[in-house]
Amino acid sequence: MAERTLRGARLGGQSFEDERGIEFAARQQVGYRCAQGHEFEITMSVEADVPAVWECPRCGLEAESTAGIEREVKAEKPQRTHWDMLLERRSEKELEEILTERLELLRGGEIGPAHLHRANQRKKKAKA
Repeated sequence: MAERTLRGARLGGQSFEDERGIEFAARQQVGYRCAQGHEFEITMSVEADVPAVWECPRCGLEAESTAGIEREVKAEKPQRTHWDMLLERRSEKELEEILTERLELLRGGEIGPAHLHRANQRKKKAKA
């Protein structure tokens, strides 16, 4: 088995293939400039969709294309609040009825935290 190995070859080393007769893909240079003023170029395929922004290799900020390519502006949906979702399920009239019912139960001591009702229970016992 030792006689089959290539002597002098190393992992990650040089390729023994020749570049003659190989046709490279068409390329283009795309320029970018960041807010710090760093300018750099990226080599891309001619067929590639060129992004409007690229991370600056020097400072890490977003760099914009010098070719005038604009960013896509995505339409953002307004954030739905709890109230909006509640109104999808119930009308305001229904909500008012539920609120009135729950407030009566709370004031009557049937629901809610016990510490709120201890004072009411003491008053009832003192009256009796």
